[in-house]
Amino acid sequence: MRTGIDRSTGEVLTGWAHASQSIMDIVTTAVGSRVLARAYGSDAPALLDAPMSPRAIVGHFSAIAEALRLWEPGFRLAKVTATRLGPDGVAGFALEGDWYPNGHRGDWSVVIPMQTVLAPLTLAAMRAA
Repeated sequence: MRTGIDRSTGEVLTGWAHASQSIMDIVTTAVGSRVLARAYGSDAPALLDAPMSPRAIVGHFSAIAEALRLWEPGFRLAKVTATRLGPDGVAGFALEGDWYPNGHRGDWSVVIPMQTVLAPLTLAAMRAA
């Protein structure tokens, strides 16, 4: 079972709560922004604050999918749905997929369908994280 620390409260997180926090961290961390892990994160932050054209929306979907494929072994993304695409550059997404509680150990024998909603993504929020 996955275990970690809640980034806001310092409380212990286990299971899906930890995986969900990990997903949010991966998507909101800009590639190149972590000093000792430059490849970690996603390209989604670079797409924020741009006009929400169909091309930009597909870019968000692709950035989220690729980052989760690379960095979250316990979650296999099946669907991304835009929940908010504002003219102000704010974007929100709902993610659906399969959660593998022991996927971080290479064990994909147990699968649980899950959904998570990413809080509205803004540049200000990402800079504060």
